[in-house]
Amino acid sequence: MIKQELIFRDYLRAKGLKFTPERRMVLEEIFSFSGHFDVEALYDKLRHRVGGLSLATIYRTMPLLIKAGLIKEVMRCQNRPQYERCFGSPHHDHLICIKCGRVFEFREEEIERLQDKVCQRFGFRPIEHRLGIKGYCKNCQIKERNSRNV
Repeated sequence: MIKQELIFRDYLRAKGLKFTPERRMVLEEIFSFSGHFDVEALYDKLRHRVGGLSLATIYRTMPLLIKAGLIKEVMRCQNRPQYERCFGSPHHDHLICIKCGRVFEFREEEIERLQDKVCQRFGFRPIEHRLGIKGYCKNCQIKERNSRNV
């Protein structure tokens, strides 16, 4: 059995919930993604593979996966929450293009050190942080410039 499945089973059992075949399919599909995803993209992938799985089932499963520490909401892009696996993935931050929706992941040690310094100054014990910078990627900036010059 895969480790994320064991974690999810244990979490559900502790909450008095069942590990249903539908929850298993959602978990497996999420861990087949290599990047970010939204619920609708997940549903589209699963709908073609499995009949009878509802969008509501996926929406109800997402908070359970978050609380189990397997996924996290990392940003909102065009008013849709975007998720990614956090179990087994190193920490990173995001640059999000608000024109094309492209996401760039990065890790900057200087930012990490500064956060630690700020927490230390306030006697604060951090558990997590999310940094998402929204703007325009290089390609969208070039396209915008070119469209103005025509």
